[in-house]
Amino acid sequence: MLTVKLPRIKFLFISKGEEFMSKKINLWVLITGAVIGIAALVLTAFGNPANMGFCIACFLRDIAGATKMHTAPVVQYIRPEIIGLVLGSTILAVIRGEFKPKAGSSPATRFIIGAFVMIGALVFLGCPLRMVIRMGGGDLNAFVGLVGFALGILIGIFFLKKGFTLKRSYTVTLSEGMALPGIMIGLLVLLIAVPAIFTFSTEGPGSKHAPLVLSLLVALVVGALAQRSRICMVGGMRDAVMFKDFNLLAGFGVIFLVVLIGNIILGNFKGFSTYLQPISHASQLWNLLGMVLVGWGSVLLGGCPLRQLILAGEGNGDSAVTVLGMIVGAAFAHNFGLAGGAASLAEDGTYSAGGIGDAGKIAVAIGFGVLLIISIVNTLKQREAKKA
Repeated sequence: MLTVKLPRIKFLFISKGEEFMSKKINLWVLITGAVIGIAALVLTAFGNPANMGFCIACFLRDIAGATKMHTAPVVQYIRPEIIGLVLGSTILAVIRGEFKPKAGSSPATRFIIGAFVMIGALVFLGCPLRMVIRMGGGDLNAFVGLVGFALGILIGIFFLKKGFTLKRSYTVTLSEGMALPGIMIGLLVLLIAVPAIFTFSTEGPGSKHAPLVLSLLVALVVGALAQRSRICMVGGMRDAVMFKDFNLLAGFGVIFLVVLIGNIILGNFKGFSTYLQPISHASQLWNLLGMVLVGWGSVLLGGCPLRQLILAGEGNGDSAVTVLGMIVGAAFAHNFGLAGGAASLAEDGTYSAGGIGDAGKIAVAIGFGVLLIISIVNTLKQREAKKA
């Protein structure tokens, strides 16, 4: 088996003339971040919605719509990017001997957390990955989301330090590990062979997509690189706070810079603004609170939505259950009017800042309550286990 070893780059952070920190940044993380940024630009240029070259939450939502789990007509499409991310991870994990089926770490709890992470993301209108892509597109609303995301991660870290755990997972059968990759293979076969069984949007974000083959190939590459580098924004922020390790976080800095520079070169960058950003709203309190829910829930899960897809591709059944929870959460969000509405400008010049309705606000509040209960219960259980 051919193994390519890339060097680790040593970064020195200097303060008042003295070195106070020395960390190593894995070059695979930087390469993955650069490729994701370029991929987002390419997929957008070939048809994906603006500032949405990659969005795990949005794409899972579109799949839920295409399979008729929800009936919102503007967000229905089988996104090849999701299929490619999972299968790219699976292929490289098999090649590297890292496909190791395991499960059993509080799957029902993970399903519930995954659903609420999705609801929070759709209130904000994007996952952590799209948040960074939106930032690179000049969307100041996404910077508000970043603040909320960081706050949510800090809440999750608080419980981690108190002993929170969803318990360990165990080795399981190959069929269990292949659950989500198998679903993705099935979706791809059906999409190619009998696309008429799905429902596809004829207008709105769901109708905007890059060619199937291009989307699939790009996502296969990104999925493989994400498996190799372990890139994860939640893990990056968590490690930066808890261990002063900026390795994973550096990848998302690269994504931001590549997308920002790429948009400037392509003429898509119109400056930083909150006004009429693509598929974005300016209800800042709910931009913030939606991403608090995403950050908190993702820390409890052990990874952001992108990381959950990659782990599921490696045979992690708990992450597969989490992804299924996200899909169900997306269906709930659109069946019951929980998702945010994008800002818009009518033909008569009337501007709407967008935002979320009362149902969405209640859902976010319920999500906070559920995560608080899960956090406390699983922290106390760990303490009781140690005493015993």
